[in-house]
Amino acid sequence: MKKLFRIKGNESMLGGVAAGLAEYFNIDVTLVRVLFALGFFTPFPVIITYIILWIVMPKQERYQLTTGA
Repeated sequence: MKKLFRIKGNESMLGGVAAGLAEYFNIDVTLVRVLFALGFFTPFPVIITYIILWIVMPKQERYQLTTGA
């Protein structure tokens, strides 16, 4: 069973909400970010929704290992 998490780490930008939603729905994180950006220009209160999700969604730390050559 999948769980919904905010993803904090290398792929997150602002709170990790978009990265968590993208992983949960198995879609590209860029698409989720674009939808949030487009939603800003609609009458639906997207900013309030994003902040509520940021507060309610549990955090999952995730970091990618980088190797130096």
